[in-house]
Amino acid sequence: MSNETILHGLETESHGEHHAHHETFISKYVFSQDHKTIGKQFLITGIVWAIIGGLFSVLFRLQLGFPEQTFPILETFFGKGAKGGVIQPEFYYALITIHGTVLVFFVLTAGLSGTFANLLIPLQIGARDMASPFLNMLSYWFFFLASIIMFSSLFVHTGPAAGGWTVYPPLSALGQAGDGSKIGMDLWLISMAFFIVSSLLGGLNYIATILNMRTKGMSMTKLPLTMWAILFTAILGVLSFPVLLSGAILLLFDRNLGTSFFLSDIVIGGEILPNEGGSAILFQHLFWFLGHPEVYIILLPAMGMVSEILSVNSRKPIFGYMAMIASLFSIAILAFLVWAHHMFVTGLNPFLGSFFVLLTLLIAVPSAIKVFNWLTTLWRGNIRFTPGMLFAIGFVSLFISGGLTGLFLGNSTIDIHLHDTKFVVAHFHIVMGVASMFGMFAGIYHWFPKMYGRYLNNTLGYIHFWITFLGAYLIFWPMHYEGLAGVPRRYLDLRGWHSFNKFEDLNKIITIVSIIVFAMQLMFVFNFFYSIFKGRKVRTPNPWDSNTLEWTTPINPGHGNWPGEIPEVHRWPYDYSKNGRSFIPQTEPIGPDETKDH
Repeated sequence: MSNETILHGLETESHGEHHAHHETFISKYVFSQDHKTIGKQFLITGIVWAIIGGLFSVLFRLQLGFPEQTFPILETFFGKGAKGGVIQPEFYYALITIHGTVLVFFVLTAGLSGTFANLLIPLQIGARDMASPFLNMLSYWFFFLASIIMFSSLFVHTGPAAGGWTVYPPLSALGQAGDGSKIGMDLWLISMAFFIVSSLLGGLNYIATILNMRTKGMSMTKLPLTMWAILFTAILGVLSFPVLLSGAILLLFDRNLGTSFFLSDIVIGGEILPNEGGSAILFQHLFWFLGHPEVYIILLPAMGMVSEILSVNSRKPIFGYMAMIASLFSIAILAFLVWAHHMFVTGLNPFLGSFFVLLTLLIAVPSAIKVFNWLTTLWRGNIRFTPGMLFAIGFVSLFISGGLTGLFLGNSTIDIHLHDTKFVVAHFHIVMGVASMFGMFAGIYHWFPKMYGRYLNNTLGYIHFWITFLGAYLIFWPMHYEGLAGVPRRYLDLRGWHSFNKFEDLNKIITIVSIIVFAMQLMFVFNFFYSIFKGRKVRTPNPWDSNTLEWTTPINPGHGNWPGEIPEVHRWPYDYSKNGRSFIPQTEPIGPDETKDH
């Protein structure tokens, strides 16, 4: 036995004893350094924010669907923001701002990546914990602090930020522009600064852990696709989030220190402001240089988990493993090169516009490779339609349909007509928002037994899937037609345009379906928390007959994951239906009649 092996064993033994004898409730469940507990903290915080963000969307949809009616409940919730039971136009923009911010950043970034990166990285690569458990703990608490600051902005006298989730200046830079540009906007920017610190701490930890702490035999080409997706996601975040941080800090300077990074030649209320030399377009560049990679920071972990879940439940090897990695890499590179397609209507130079059109359309190629490989994995598979599998298939459907509408918006000429219409709302909700939520749900249903040692209720899971899936299409697909007809986004009341009156009934239907779908999410939340304590207990460490390492741990693994030595890896993670066997775990040595090729 080598000295390295002996030292590793001693480290493991002392690590286990320490956590067995010296943990308190606070150190185990609150300020925990166990990656599994931190993952649960991210998930539960994300669920709370999803309820808040989803509730806001339902409340402002009431006004959009039934603009001629008053809703006293709105005044109960929002006070002067919904005076007389009618949402005021500026407060509507505040609701839109918080809804978009918390769902994009706090739910689909922190809730999705934070949960599954923390839960799965050490378990799937064969490590005791993250490279730095302390920094991992800090990443959650910076996120929690960001959440508290953002939540507190809902209760300040002037109301929360009302500049849209993109907080474009000059509206966001001038406190006198309106109530939603006052202290609520400062709190928004401070909250986002803490959120970005959280993301950077987490991302650096994820990268270091995957690259340096893989168990014996776990080469990069034996990693599950979930790990590749999370690795590229972390790299995207580390490279792009600092750009938004700089934009947020400079915007705080403009607001409070009299600088002019984003302001120039402004007249407000008849007063000529002294600001000169700044550019609001500069902020858009800074925002979207993060904003477009952010789309894939959200989507890539969902893609990785969906690849895993499709293979496990099709009982087939993933089709085109190396092509899947290459497509993930291509998407990660191209995500940095297409940010200005969000800015076609800013007076962008037409030559530069054509450059971004080309790169935007080019990103369809690796996306199509992934879709082809997912469909080929499903083809003639022995499919088990678990709730997790249904949500994974739903993700593929939404990614295809939402991605196709992106071809319209990627063309600068067409985008000039569609940019400020409901078409854009429909596109990004389907391809990024709802699809990523489906990936998140797939992951929760699939790995819930590993998180809590119990199953979620299957019947409620099937109801949750079908109503959410059908509801998502009923809500967002009709918006494409509204957008093609020119119906603008960001407007609370469209009754002033007689040409849009024909969409009144459609908007009523969308609102009713939104309420039903939100109710289904509350049912899922009930299922989630009820199952933690009362769900059917898991009887075997590997309930899905999966090959990856997380299913070789005990049903309820302690801090350190494996009670003895960490297993050695001998094969790739997708040996399903091979040599007459349903599955062959990664830890099983290669037989004399097998090849090491995938």
